[in-house]
Parts: sequence; structure tokens; C-alpha cells
Amino acid sequence: MTPLERAARAALHAPSVFNTQPWTWRITGDALELCAAAARRLDSTDRAGRLLILSCGAALQHARTALAADGWTARVERFPDGSRPELLARIRLGEPVPPDPEALRMAAAIPRRRTDRRAFGEREVSEFELTKLRRFVESEGAYLHVVRPDQSAMLAIATELAGRAELADPDYRAELGHWTSRPGSTGDGVPPATAVRPELRRVPVRDFTPGAATGLAAGAGHDQGAAYVVIFGDGDRPVDLLRGGEALSALLLLATADGLATAPLSDPAEVEWPRHLLRGLLADVGEPYVVVRLGYPVSAEPLPPVPRREPGDVITITE
Repeated sequence: MTPLERAARAALHAPSVFNTQPWTWRITGDALELCAAAARRLDSTDRAGRLLILSCGAALQHARTALAADGWTARVERFPDGSRPELLARIRLGEPVPPDPEALRMAAAIPRRRTDRRAFGEREVSEFELTKLRRFVESEGAYLHVVRPDQSAMLAIATELAGRAELADPDYRAELGHWTSRPGSTGDGVPPATAVRPELRRVPVRDFTPGAATGLAAGAGHDQGAAYVVIFGDGDRPVDLLRGGEALSALLLLATADGLATAPLSDPAEVEWPRHLLRGLLADVGEPYVVVRLGYPVSAEPLPPVPRREPGDVITITE
């Protein structure tokens, strides 16, 4: 298996909205091309395609991490061909080099990372850890805002408003139902086994199965020690969003490698008014892309497996 194919396979584990995995890869010679799979865009939840590009950015950073851990340099061109808007990035393989130690740690976290929707415990995320995460996010061309205690209520309000607005929309509920009832053969979607029953939390967690059973209880924690961070950027252009997705991937992998549990919260950025409230948390200095909840789980019980698409359905190799 070539380094580029190994990188594309590692990217199968990247996080994506509703686990849609909205990307494809094409390998030609020394180049690996990342394309958006427009048919997998969420028509109701993601009308503008922002979350699709963020998801693809996460896949791109997973692939880059795998190459660095494998001992290869790589040159990345983002949006390299204006005549092909679906082509988001092209990675060209460079020279072999000693594997990057930090990339090795992060690559080892790729298959272990899970979105943990259970409540986290009282142990707080340290300022040292949050500073490390901020530096990683900034190295990917985005920014990180740590939600202050006096801002927690506003974040909770924004998330609650977004959740209510979406659940009141029949199109959203139909879309949610579609992606939470996928056949096992598709390798995608959010199985009810990975969803968490709604309970009182510092910031609400998306209800993936409204009115139906879930596989997980929130647990004994109440998110007392959880930290909430907002990944944001200078604008809402496709290249900004792609960078935001790369930053999200870097944050999640580093946090996982350092023993933290993680849960991206995209719902407050999916609806315009709650997104406006998020901008207020940033003092209107940037465009919010996604919120992430960080913390330490109370339960040591492993999370259910997450469906992943087959490599042959995502990766094309041409001569």
C-alpha cells in the first residue's frame, strides 16, 4: 500500500456532521486529491455547505497527519483548480524524512478518537492544555476562543435556541431521521447506540433521537469540569472553512492523545440567530465555525463503534 493510500484510509476516521463523511479521494501518481461529495450535503441542516467543507477539512488534516507520521513531507494546494469547485485540496508527496514525533502521537489517536456525548466529570481541563490546543489550532490557520465562565450561559442559550429551531422544522427532523436510521452496509450516519438521552447539562447536547430510545445515558457527571472552546476564523470563504476543519481535526487529535474526551457541537453555528450570539462571544472579531466540549469522562466504559465507509467507496486509484 502506498503512503498516499494509507493517508486516505486514515482520513476515513475523520469527524463529520451527522457522520456523513462527505468526501472522496483520488490518487494519481504522487498526488492525492480531496473532493467534496455534494450528494452528502445536509440540505436542511447545512444549506450553505459550511459544515460539509469543515468536515472535508478535518479529513484533509487527518491525511496530512498520517503522512507526517509515516515519514513523508507533503505540499498541500487548497482549491488548486478554479474550474473544479468540488476539488478542495491536492496533496503532493515530497521526500521521505524522519517521522515527526508529535505527528506519531496524533496519528495513533486517529482510530481511538470518538465523539463522547456523555457528561464529563468535575476534573477541570488545565490552562496549560488549553494553551497547547490554541497553538495547534493557530498553526492550522484558525483561532481558538475559550468560553469564559461568564459566557457559559450565553453559549447554553445559543445552543438551546438552535436545537429548538431545528427540531421545530419538519425538514430537519426528516433529515435527522434519515441519518440516524442508516443500514449498517452504508458505513455512515449516527446510530442511536451512540446517542445520549437528553438530561440537564451545562450546555445542551443535540437530541439525535427525539422521542425515541438512545443507547447511552449521560452518566453521573454534569460537565462541571468541562471546557468549551470555539474554533473561528477571519471569514466564511470556502478556504477559511477548510482551514477551520483542519484546525478542528488538529484539536481533536491532540486532545485525544493527551487523554481528553471531546465532543464537537455544531448546532449553535447551524442557525443564523444562535450563530450571531456566538459571534458576540468572540467580541465580533471572527466567524464561528464549531464549538467543542472538552473534558474527562466519568465512565471508563468504551463507546460504541462508529460506522465508517469502505475504502473502495471513497478512494479511487488511477494510473
